[in-house]
Amino acid sequence: CDEADDRRPPTTDRPRYFIPSHSSVEDPRITMAVATSPTSGATATTPSTKSMSTLKVKPKIKRSRDPLSPKPILDRRLLSAALDDAGVSLKPGQIDDFYQLLHRQHYPSVAEFVETYRLNDAAKKGLLPDGDERSVSSTSRSGSRPLKNLASNRPGKRNIRNLPKAFLKFLEDPSLEFVTVTSSVKEARTSADGSTTKLAVELQDGHVVEAVIMRHVSPAGSRATLCVSSQVGCAMGCTFCATGTMGIRGNLSSGEILEQLVHAGRILADDVANDDGEAENSKQRARMKHNHDLVRNVVFMGMGEPLNNYVNVIDACRGLIDCRRWNLAHGRVTVSTVGVIPKMRALTRDLPEVSLALSLHAPNQEARTAIVPTAKQYPIEKLIDALDEHMMAVTKRKMGDNGDDAGGFSADQRKMASKQKRAMIEYVMLEGDTSSLECAHQLGKLCEDRSLLVNLIPYNQTDVKDKLRCPSFEHMREFQRIVMTYGTLCVIRRTMGADIAGACGQLVVEGEKKEESDRSGTEGKETVTDIEEGPFRRTGSSVSSASATSAAAVTRHRSRNMSARGGGEVAPDGGEGDSNGESDLEGWVRPLAIATAVAASCFLVTGALFVAQRRRR
Repeated sequence: CDEADDRRPPTTDRPRYFIPSHSSVEDPRITMAVATSPTSGATATTPSTKSMSTLKVKPKIKRSRDPLSPKPILDRRLLSAALDDAGVSLKPGQIDDFYQLLHRQHYPSVAEFVETYRLNDAAKKGLLPDGDERSVSSTSRSGSRPLKNLASNRPGKRNIRNLPKAFLKFLEDPSLEFVTVTSSVKEARTSADGSTTKLAVELQDGHVVEAVIMRHVSPAGSRATLCVSSQVGCAMGCTFCATGTMGIRGNLSSGEILEQLVHAGRILADDVANDDGEAENSKQRARMKHNHDLVRNVVFMGMGEPLNNYVNVIDACRGLIDCRRWNLAHGRVTVSTVGVIPKMRALTRDLPEVSLALSLHAPNQEARTAIVPTAKQYPIEKLIDALDEHMMAVTKRKMGDNGDDAGGFSADQRKMASKQKRAMIEYVMLEGDTSSLECAHQLGKLCEDRSLLVNLIPYNQTDVKDKLRCPSFEHMREFQRIVMTYGTLCVIRRTMGADIAGACGQLVVEGEKKEESDRSGTEGKETVTDIEEGPFRRTGSSVSSASATSAAAVTRHRSRNMSARGGGEVAPDGGEGDSNGESDLEGWVRPLAIATAVAASCFLVTGALFVAQRRRR
């Protein structure tokens, strides 16, 4: 108030203290005192010293992001720009070699990486004294198994290509503020069945985003799917989504997106390293351990609208499919969108091989606009056409000038394209008009003859303004049956992590409410599980700041029980990887392998008998 007085012309009749217009003197938490102006004797109300000491101010939620400091070294765009500014030039491929070596070492600190590189380089040149064992393998990291993929972990030279000394000095320069991992795992919750771990990842500026690890374990081979966030909050404002209540607070850089994979990889590696397993034999245990520490599918279905952060999401996708690092198949990377047609077509142009999922949630424009406010900008028919064009983009490119538009492909061409990647429609099941049987017919007609996958998501009540509920499972089955009569593959998503607030945005919103209640001194209301989760109570959950080391063993037991019951037509949660039918095929891998071996043996015996008979003649 004194500063405000200095900027105003002096008067003799105004009070010395002013109450801002947004304050209320009727607030019972504030005790007002009376002060007398020394110049005119006028009185004004002002908070007393005693009351100010006990005043509890409602915490303010941060609505924007701070500049990146330190900078994530996994952000290739930032690193390249800094190298150009510093005048450090690299030969073609050397920055890829750097990222490959960093991946081999399981992402140590920059100082540890430089020290390891120099020790290995000295050992390779024979400059270390005899008996000096300081050289550290580039594929090891104390306390954790290395990340692996078929390309980045091949045996060979420790330093594939010599990195310039100027580049190593650049990495050591503290003024440049590049670090390997800028974020940290604030909280990790593992479900009671061990299949799902939800991470609350705290960014360097204090914001928190979520990532979810979904483990799929079976005797035929294990895998993990990771759901990542691309923004802090979301601007789309879907009425049923907890993240939509946060509003948009900022974008994640490509490095911060990839750091979610680093955290997940370390947790999975520690799970395998600390778990003895319950496999039936040593070969099966080895196969499980080999695959279980890998993130094999990545879905951009966490917090935020990925296509509203297009540049960083595209850079992150390129890092995921890079054969020198995570080396994921293009079709195992799925970008989910509420529907931003210009960016959908840009994705088709830049990365046509990755999978695309459209969050539709209603089969007609009026119903969709009611639950997805941004839907009024883009008609449903054009959204479906853009999704269809993305699925057929690779086929059209192979056909060259003979390629027709997306509507002119044959059924066989569409089936072949759908095997390489998935164009998926996500449809949340809400009790009301959007889940009526009439809407099922409309949805089936909308997707007819397109070879799209419709993924029905059971809704669970969220802490949002509109009180919505999920229809009965029998109703969802009937809805599914009607959609499938139009020749469209339709599945009901199997929920995972229901007991750990495993859905989009729930853990962050829950944490913010808890912090607010702690600061205000009142107990917050118990939050309910968010969308994409089943109707389960939050009991029996395992909450910890580290990964649950017994998760893999418990999940294997659960997987064997589910195999005995049969899979049905309910799709596992996790997006693209399960939509391709991998879980249904896993049970056939061993029988098919045995049948192939028997057929090959019969072929060889028949061939040998035929040759012997010819020789007798």
